[in-house]
Amino acid sequence: MEQLNYNIEDKLVEKSIEAFILGLEVYNKPTIKYRIEGFSFFIVNAWELMLKAKMLKDGKSIYFKDNPSRTLSIENVINEVYPNKTQPLRINLEKIIVLRNTSTHFITEDYETVYAPLFQANVLLFSEQLQKFHNHDITGDIAQNFLTLSANMEPLTNEQIKMKYPAEIATKLLFQKNDIQITSELHDSEKFSIPIKHNLYQVKSKGTSDFTFKIEKDGETPVNIVTKYKDPSETHKFSHDNLIIEIEKRLKKQEIDFSYMTVAGEKRVFNGYSLGFFIKFYDVKSNEKFAFKHVIGKSETYTYSQQFAEFVVDEIKKAPQTIVEKLKKANKKR
Repeated sequence: MEQLNYNIEDKLVEKSIEAFILGLEVYNKPTIKYRIEGFSFFIVNAWELMLKAKMLKDGKSIYFKDNPSRTLSIENVINEVYPNKTQPLRINLEKIIVLRNTSTHFITEDYETVYAPLFQANVLLFSEQLQKFHNHDITGDIAQNFLTLSANMEPLTNEQIKMKYPAEIATKLLFQKNDIQITSELHDSEKFSIPIKHNLYQVKSKGTSDFTFKIEKDGETPVNIVTKYKDPSETHKFSHDNLIIEIEKRLKKQEIDFSYMTVAGEKRVFNGYSLGFFIKFYDVKSNEKFAFKHVIGKSETYTYSQQFAEFVVDEIKKAPQTIVEKLKKANKKR
């Protein structure tokens, strides 16, 4: 009897494509209320299988060294294939993994307006990487038009979210909404998100509009000027990671030659380690101007203001080569 040729790489790619198509089918069916969770589950699974096949193709193991019977997690695989933590593709995928890992009772239909731009970018990125790593054209399995997601874009304002949901869910949704918005601004790339939006223009610019409107007091669909509701998700926009990126950009723009030496004698640029000294020394988490605490269930998460980013840069300006060592010594004395 002729022995079948079982190629684990091909099988992983085959299962990856199936998971990808399942994700698209779940998301594009408007009658399915579980589509956000379903899509995030299947798309992450599709990436994990596809990237593991890539590792095997490169002659790398997909198993833990200390436990050969257990395969690497998606986080391990991403770190191996995409080592650059600031790569928009990697950040996109990591945001969707966070969504997948979120407890289901936190997921609401309004998450769709937050994540739809990330989902759309992710679908196209998967197709691109599948072609690049495995020379497989996804349009051979599913028509090109199915790669465009059917999103229900009816976003709520921050105030409406607070009125609609219990405090715990509203807090988490607002936090993630703001984090993705700021990340999109910091990484202005279709490798992170593809905006799905409608532009409103006055009729003089009719040719460039998605649809038209007119301002009429007694019209059937009146258009009003909306004032922004100020809340911490706007005043304290930066997550910890986004704050580091923002400070790095400011230092580069102002040509401030910041660096510090590690214990091992290595020269490092601004990162989470150096930021930690500023947060501790200046007791930033207790300063409402600099930080805001989000309480979600039993967990606490902080976001930071633009004012704090400016403060850190101003302090670094004074002693760019020695500030970290000074803060480190001062913190030890406390």
